[in-house]
Amino acid sequence: MSEQANVNDRLVVQLDSAEGCLGWATLGGRRWRCSVGAGGIREDKVEGDAATPAGTWPLRRIYFRNDRLVLPKVRLPARPIVEHDGWCDDPRSPSYNRLVRIPNEWSHEKMWRDDGLYDLVVVVGYNDDPPEGEWGSAIFLHVMRDDEGPTQGCVAFRRDDLLELVTLLGPETRLEVQSIPASETAPRAAVDEDMKQFEDFDEQDW
Repeated sequence: MSEQANVNDRLVVQLDSAEGCLGWATLGGRRWRCSVGAGGIREDKVEGDAATPAGTWPLRRIYFRNDRLVLPKVRLPARPIVEHDGWCDDPRSPSYNRLVRIPNEWSHEKMWRDDGLYDLVVVVGYNDDPPEGEWGSAIFLHVMRDDEGPTQGCVAFRRDDLLELVTLLGPETRLEVQSIPASETAPRAAVDEDMKQFEDFDEQDW
């Protein structure tokens, strides 16, 4: 597989800085503003920490509100959300980190929401093959809040941007959430440029 193909199959998320929740998601030559969890990006995520898990994850399927939007043509499996859909977030449950029917005896969140955040959802394949321990659940790509505030661990996009993005995602696409923010990688690039000057240095210049 070519390097260009690899780039086009990686949706890379990186924060602007470690202090905020806003960053950019890039796929191929495109990029979109996004927000991540209030707990930041963590490599040791656990249930309830509101953190977005660092790492590289597959994308499973799409859920959407067909009473609120028309889903464009997509390559991932998709189905409408219905009022009895929930997502189990209880590590004690045999249905942990799975779609469940509600009402349900285990702790869960509702997929049918009034605030529009789940009008369009892409399920991230995090801790689901199989779900284990208390490493976290319900990691999605979904619609961003109007104030662009943090999520509870998901990656959120402006509604129109997410509608564009889902058309570009396929079974081969991987979400790559980087733990090092852009503010910390930029100085490194400058150092690399300085080192390149030494590489190009010719002793005859003395």
